[in-house]
Amino acid sequence: MNRTDRLYAIVEHLRSVAPAPRTAPALAARFEVSVRTIERDIAALQQAGVPIYASPGRRGGYAVDRAMTLPPVNFTPAEAAAVALALARAGSTPLRAAARTALPKMMAAMTEVDAGAARRLASRIRLYQQATATDGPPLAPAAVEEAIVAQLVVVLDYQDKTGARTERVVEPLAVLGLEPNWYLAAWCRLRQAVRSFRLDRIHGARLTGETAPEREMDLRSLDVPDMVLGPPLLE
Repeated sequence: MNRTDRLYAIVEHLRSVAPAPRTAPALAARFEVSVRTIERDIAALQQAGVPIYASPGRRGGYAVDRAMTLPPVNFTPAEAAAVALALARAGSTPLRAAARTALPKMMAAMTEVDAGAARRLASRIRLYQQATATDGPPLAPAAVEEAIVAQLVVVLDYQDKTGARTERVVEPLAVLGLEPNWYLAAWCRLRQAVRSFRLDRIHGARLTGETAPEREMDLRSLDVPDMVLGPPLLE
């Protein structure tokens, strides 16, 4: 069994016996590897966002929170490969950190047969990159992603198209994708109006800890020349 298949199998085994824990030696015996290998595998799964926790004591061990995991998901191999391709191209999006943890969770929730077929299909899809390394446009600070996800007021160090830098206290409303750029649409407390901020022009950000108030916003009213608003990503 290769490591990817073993990681999937560990999650499925812990899920099947939850909430009962399993010790590292018991898992090592089941999967015919060393205890050290199991401990590395558990650490990798936890870093990928799988809700595995350790309980101390003679009857302790590793357990998974069933309420926070998925049963086997009926993605077809082609659907899984398509999701993997979309996530691989998410490097410039404002949710790039979430994209890195989404794929392992999806693969862990698929049946072993379908996950293997998806990996074989995905191996026949390759993305080209620049031969010489380039810095590319700067990415938005992690605080911006957290502000968008948690709907928190954030203070931006923003540089406009003229090069002028100002500090803006904003309430996130939506994220706009106008290829190749991404924008944060937010209520700007300085201007007392909705403004859009290009993510690669945000030089710094800090969270205030304040929850942004609910504001009505009709995205269709935004004036974006030569662009048509696409449908919601999830319906």
